[in-house]
Amino acid sequence: MNVTLKHQPAFSLAVVTLAPHEQIKVEPGAMMSHSDGLTTETKAQGGLFGGLKRMVAGESFFQNTWRAPANGGEILLTTNLLGDMITLEIGGNEFLLASGSYVASEMGISMDASWGGSKGFFGGGGLVLLKVSGQGKVIASSFGAIEERTLDPGQKYIVDTGHVVGFSSTVQFSVKKSGGWKSTILGGEGLVCELTGPGRVLMQTRSDSGFVSWLIPKLPSKSSN
Repeated sequence: MNVTLKHQPAFSLAVVTLAPHEQIKVEPGAMMSHSDGLTTETKAQGGLFGGLKRMVAGESFFQNTWRAPANGGEILLTTNLLGDMITLEIGGNEFLLASGSYVASEMGISMDASWGGSKGFFGGGGLVLLKVSGQGKVIASSFGAIEERTLDPGQKYIVDTGHVVGFSSTVQFSVKKSGGWKSTILGGEGLVCELTGPGRVLMQTRSDSGFVSWLIPKLPSKSSN
């Protein structure tokens, strides 16, 4: 599978070239177009239990598997929000993705949401983690551009939970208030994630929850009609 990213960072598009009979797992709704002859099968990866675990991680219950014909083909992938995309090479080292960041992956990649550490992310921060592992490429997305940091062993770094795209499984983390309760509730910062290296950290320059908070007051209400 060859991935070419285009139109970065605001309107990113992944052009995926598939070898003859090669397959790719794609999140529902991510397909924009594809060449003639590609076929798709929709099912809950890992069965009913696997589908439920994906829902726990904020992903779709079902997943589409696209298969190229004998002469190969291409499939173009995109996302609902404006932003960037990135290709991650998973080679035995696990990577943790925030809810909604996963787009597609090669067949050698597996996903698990039953990881106990993710429990700390249920709450006001709105961040739930999906663990990807195995061998192959993963396509992930962000809302806004992607900013990256590489942490040294023991190095700490603080990220608003709404701006986390993902990080290496070697990175330790804890969720805490950005300051006192007054700052957390009234200061607009909410919960933050304290990350401790070593490992790679991916962040997004926009926040889904921040965008929703900005948008809701501008929507027409029944009383205004």
